Amino acid sequence: MKNSAIKLFSLLFVSHFAMGQTNVKNQDLAIANTSTLGDTIAIAKSSEMLNEDLYWTIVENSIKQTTNQEDQELFLISEIEKLSPKEMIGFRLRTDKLLFDTYNENLWCAAYIINGGCSDGGFEYFRCWLIAKGKDAFYKVKDNPDALINLVTKGQENYEFEGFWYVAMNAFKNKTDKELFSYIDYDRFVTNDENYPVLKFSWNVDEPNTMGVICPILFKNLWK
Repeated sequence: MKNSAIKLFSLLFVSHFAMGQTNVKNQDLAIANTSTLGDTIAIAKSSEMLNEDLYWTIVENSIKQTTNQEDQELFLISEIEKLSPKEMIGFRLRTDKLLFDTYNENLWCAAYIINGGCSDGGFEYFRCWLIAKGKDAFYKVKDNPDALINLVTKGQENYEFEGFWYVAMNAFKNKTDKELFSYIDYDRFVTNDENYPVLKFSWNVDEPNTMGVICPILFKNLWK
């Protein structure tokens, strides 16, 4: 009888322990699923650009608080990290829109003159440099490429800012450990480099005077 009681107690203990382990596993699974769902809700795909005033405020502050490109890049990343994930995506989308709006032959001509040459990638980074100069400079040059003459610095040979192209992506990665481009809704956001228009150039490097027609001031002062 005593042995039977011991066996019965052991059986009940093992059964209770197994049920407890199952409950713990179920709870862990529920927590894991909630965490995954929370991430999905917190970082949904977006096509919404950051408010333009806020965008330019961040850029203008980076100009005021730094004295060189490297420091400006680091400042921008740190400021963008303070935004929500959706706003960080929005910063990148606003940048894409500004790049899209300045993808034209006249500004490319200006970039070619000021840099002494300009590839596809160089033109992208030139426009990043222009954005990083602030709202006023950006829109003046957008409307009149010859206005670049006011941004020329003696002794400077390169007018590009490659690092600016990556600031939002780096901030997003630092903050979320995820890739920003995975959260852009490309079905709704179409003003990006995949949809740049096909340009027809009326200027030709082999005929320099054609460049002078488009950017007479830059050509006269900078072309060699």
